[in-house]
Amino acid sequence: MTNRDEQFSIYVVEDDAGVLKSLCALLQAHGHSTIPCPSAEAFLQIYDPDVRACMILDLRLPGMSGTQLQTHLSDNGIILPIIVITAHGDVPIAVKAMRAGAIDFIEKPASENELLESVNVASGMLFNHQPTLVSKKIVADRLSKLTEREREVLDHLLLGKLNKEIANELAVSQRTVEGHRSRIREKMHARGIADLFRMLA
Repeated sequence: MTNRDEQFSIYVVEDDAGVLKSLCALLQAHGHSTIPCPSAEAFLQIYDPDVRACMILDLRLPGMSGTQLQTHLSDNGIILPIIVITAHGDVPIAVKAMRAGAIDFIEKPASENELLESVNVASGMLFNHQPTLVSKKIVADRLSKLTEREREVLDHLLLGKLNKEIANELAVSQRTVEGHRSRIREKMHARGIADLFRMLA
């Protein structure tokens, strides 16, 4: 079980100064320690392997992109739970980032509930490194527990669609889609959408 008393930091890598400030303020308001980074290069300069941390990563960055940073970290054996934040047009890149190990992707502007939920997922990974490989039989059993609407939302998620797109197609609110995502993760025992990608690939 995750020890919520354990401390960890959140690297926020975002080049938009206003977004960076608001993300850090939101996280700090909920008791999280943040380390703002206006670029991938800035992150690499201050990264401390002795600090237990996760990362919120914008994909579109000046210089080294978020995707390139993710590859660099992987190539150098640096393992951080990464939450990708993405604009509408970046969905294919976000899906690629998920397949490369990011734990979730969130559409800009980031929903407070969704962001905090993803940070909780990252926290769980930091303090409880359990393997996510499960048998096809177990995956099928978990899928059978989803409602018809949850399965519909899951299918859209696996296509890399963002909450706004899913909400428009299903004629529901984004908050409703967020609720479905949360229940899907719970029923599938998935720490993030990336787990769902790996289970159902």
